[in-house]
Amino acid sequence: MASSTFSISLATFSSPAALFSNTKTSIACLKPHERALASSLLATRTSIYYKTSRARPMSSRDSSRGVTCSASSSALPSALLFDCDGVLVDTEKDGHRVSFNDTFTERELGVTWDVDLYGELLKIGGGKERMTAYFNKTGWPAKAPESEKERKEFIASLHKRKTELFMALIEKKLLPLRPGVAKLIDQALEKGVKVAVCSTSNEKAVSAIVSCLLGPERAEKIKIFAGDVVPRKKPDPAIYVLAASTLGIAPSSCVVVEDSAIGLAAAKAAGMKCIVTKSGYTADEDFLNADAVFDCIGDPPEEWFDLSFCGSLLEKQYAS
Repeated sequence: MASSTFSISLATFSSPAALFSNTKTSIACLKPHERALASSLLATRTSIYYKTSRARPMSSRDSSRGVTCSASSSALPSALLFDCDGVLVDTEKDGHRVSFNDTFTERELGVTWDVDLYGELLKIGGGKERMTAYFNKTGWPAKAPESEKERKEFIASLHKRKTELFMALIEKKLLPLRPGVAKLIDQALEKGVKVAVCSTSNEKAVSAIVSCLLGPERAEKIKIFAGDVVPRKKPDPAIYVLAASTLGIAPSSCVVVEDSAIGLAAAKAAGMKCIVTKSGYTADEDFLNADAVFDCIGDPPEEWFDLSFCGSLLEKQYAS
């Protein structure tokens, strides 16, 4: 069940049409009974919910079963900051997980991460941290060294090989961009909004995704913050704090696009607005603190939101 809450201040309007003509954000998601509710709550601050059994964007073919969120506001964020895995590309199940397992097989470790197990492991930010936590809990492979220093080197070597295998998948373009990613980045770049990717993944892997799937022309305009560039991974806000500082902008002027609860926690702890686009592994996570939640960004005619909507978040609070 997909659901979102849009917080709207209601003045005294005589009709739903008047209500929405006086808001800066055009919301096309309310059903007739919800519009009636909105118009009856005069001089009240309330939250209007939309819920559908299967979240869908509004299209020209079917305007009654979804939402396209845009805004007439001229405000724009200073920067759009994207997570990588699950946001730019849905990489986890058929990309990173496969590459981890191939690495374990090559090293004859006798370890396999199935789909469900990997979903649990994703609650730990960072591949090296993920492997270390797993082996600490289940026992280290017989081929692993004994000392803590050597085990860190062992983990680093596994992760290096895993990254090589993952990059080979990306270079073959076997994993596509998620719908609407290129569109939203192009809108931002055209308006002079800074764009960056902030990820716990290895910097080489993130760079490969940006360069191979978004293309070199976009890639040269996108700043990447990834891997061990900060000492603490998400949900710690360090990666987003570093991005804002490096770009020379206030955190409060940034809009983040994330797909996970730990990424959302990092963005909000950094003092930024955050839109969640749910991915395969994160659909059932708790996104209560998000400013908006969607299935994806989406391309026209099935588009969920655009750059103007991102800008409107800086003026109006949306919670999902």
